[in-house]
Amino acid sequence: MWAGVIDFVEGARTIAISGHTNPDGDALGSVLGLGASIRAQFPDKRVDFLLADDGSIPRIYRFLPLAGELEPAVRHAEAYDLFISVDVPTLERLEDSAAVAKRARGRVVIDHHPSREEFGDVTVRVTSAAATAVLVYELLDAAGWPCTPDIASCLLTGLMTDTGRFQYQNANPSAFACASRLVDAGAQPARIALEVYQSQRIEYLHLESIVMSRIETHACGRVAYSYAFASDLVECGVKPAECDGLVDIVRQVDGSELCLFLRESEPGVVRGNLRSKGKLDISGIAVELGGGGHAAAAGFTFHGTVAEAAETVLSKLEALLA
Repeated sequence: MWAGVIDFVEGARTIAISGHTNPDGDALGSVLGLGASIRAQFPDKRVDFLLADDGSIPRIYRFLPLAGELEPAVRHAEAYDLFISVDVPTLERLEDSAAVAKRARGRVVIDHHPSREEFGDVTVRVTSAAATAVLVYELLDAAGWPCTPDIASCLLTGLMTDTGRFQYQNANPSAFACASRLVDAGAQPARIALEVYQSQRIEYLHLESIVMSRIETHACGRVAYSYAFASDLVECGVKPAECDGLVDIVRQVDGSELCLFLRESEPGVVRGNLRSKGKLDISGIAVELGGGGHAAAAGFTFHGTVAEAAETVLSKLEALLA
């Protein structure tokens, strides 16, 4: 499965690695873990870590080793020998990194999301994997490349965040086995938990309380929903990159099976997060709305108001339940 990827890496002198736009722990951990391992194995190669957006990474992930070397893709106009995409289902989700990918002489895709199209010369896509970080670890293991404590911590961060601290349905036996091997390699789960889940700014907690106060249920309690306006973030002093965990506040409602969180990113643009706590697949709804994701976790962007988005999506969720 990994022979083509290894051949591409071994044959490249310059390599760029990028995750998706609005990167989460899995995208960032996979970029940094894979990149650090390639650097250690091939010190003569140039390996750059790219951000798909022209901005900074979420504060809670700045503790990751080498996080300071992540740079916006818009600063890189060169043509790399190899572009590696991690945790990205479509070229569009690469945002600014898509231009770098198109200029590269070769493209490798490593991902665990379902995809409508493939854009790599070599693709390893395993939708049953709990996180892309699991696939990156399997690559390092198959290739015999280093997995130092720092690399292991990057990959365990990706695995922990994409499984919701091993609480989501995707926390399968392979996920736990991989986590065990990463801890054995020197990853620090307590440090990761402290930085990602137990070090929130008080401003964020104030926003969280607003989202909690707005939670409402539909379909006799089977759907939980809440929202935040762009003005809420401004008033609380919270950046959009800090908001990934807000959907989990909605997910906590007892008796709910499907969850929806809407966040107005700017007037007329609303980002939506969907969660399924059972066997119902919400990815189809996200795809209908131009987004995508997994059966239990998906997202989309809606053009309109928060009220219009809620009306549209809640009706789809109720239909899914029916």
